[in-house]
Amino acid sequence: MDGFKKFLLQGDLIKLAVAFIMGAAFASVVTATVAVIMDLLGKLGGTPDFSNWKPYGIHFGDWFTAVIAFLIMAAVVYFMIVKPYTAAKERYFPDPDPGETEIDILKQIRDSIAVR
Repeated sequence: MDGFKKFLLQGDLIKLAVAFIMGAAFASVVTATVAVIMDLLGKLGGTPDFSNWKPYGIHFGDWFTAVIAFLIMAAVVYFMIVKPYTAAKERYFPDPDPGETEIDILKQIRDSIAVR
C-alpha cells in the first residue's frame, strides 16, 4: 500500500490530473467561441449552417465547416494560451546569457594566431 500511496501523491500525477481538468474546462470555452464565430461567418455568407452546402451535388459543407472550425480553434488556442504563456515566460523567466561559446573561444584563438 505504501507504493500505491506514493504513486497517488506523486507530484506528476497531480499535475496531470489538474491539466486534464483544466483542458476539459477550456475545451468548452473553445467550443463555444468556435460556435459564435461560425454563426457570425454564417450570417455574413447568407446561410447560418454550411453543412447543407452542396455545390454540384457534392457535400462540401461538412468539410468546409470542419476546416473553419479547426482554423478558429487553432487561432483561439494560439492567441489565448501560447502567446500569453510565451510572453509571461520571457518576462518572468528570461533565458540566461549563454556567455562565451565555443565558437567565440575559437575565434579568439584564430585572431591571436593571425596577430603573430
